[in-house]
Amino acid sequence: MLWDLFVFFLKIGFLSYGGGYAVIPMVHYGISAQNWISDAAFQQIVSLAGMAPGPIATNSATLIGYRIAGTAGAAAATAGIILPSLLIIVIIAAFFYQLRRNRWVKAAFYGLRPIVTGLIAFAAIRFGFPKGTGNIDWQTAVMLLVCAASVLALLRYKLHPLLVIAASGIAGIVLL
Repeated sequence: MLWDLFVFFLKIGFLSYGGGYAVIPMVHYGISAQNWISDAAFQQIVSLAGMAPGPIATNSATLIGYRIAGTAGAAAATAGIILPSLLIIVIIAAFFYQLRRNRWVKAAFYGLRPIVTGLIAFAAIRFGFPKGTGNIDWQTAVMLLVCAASVLALLRYKLHPLLVIAASGIAGIVLL
């Protein structure tokens, strides 16, 4: 089981692009295919990982690994998700200075932006409508109101993001 966790998150780490929220659909698909944890448990893990300090992909891997195989599972999943990034960053850093002005490299990164945006939007929709029906229940309505209030607080009132995160978490606890 530890090896399976390590290899699963190693693959995710090598094949993912766009940050933690872009990885969530791939992790969810793999976790569901393996029947390791339920959709509800996965949703809870990702919610907790998003509230915890640090990258959401790493936090999610750690919590999933812990849920499946305890402390050793958490270590295996975390090592698997971190190792590819570490290796890639070391290799890219060695050559980045020469490639940073190459027009093909600039164009490739520019072209990947809409893909990452789509993956993040998919993750948001998946969590907003977990049953796949598209119907809005009272919990989804509350979540959308908290989201709208958060955007308003950040953009119009220029509140500090940490304050908005804390207030959103408290609202979620109280209202849901």
